[in-house]
Amino acid sequence: MRTELLKKLAMAMLVGFMAFGVVACNNDEGPAEEAGESVDNAVDNAGDAMEDAGNDMQDQAEDAQN
Repeated sequence: MRTELLKKLAMAMLVGFMAFGVVACNNDEGPAEEAGESVDNAVDNAGDAMEDAGNDMQDQAEDAQN
């Protein structure tokens, strides 16, 4: 009988934790999240620009050799 009660209690706790997890998943982005995304975008753009510059330099070096 005691194990039956423990099983019910464990199941109730599991359901409670799952419900809390669903409620905690909020899709609203705060200012820190938006700032982080802006930084990520800026770093990606800078990396792309550096890659493009490197490709241009390589093309110019190849043209200079010919």
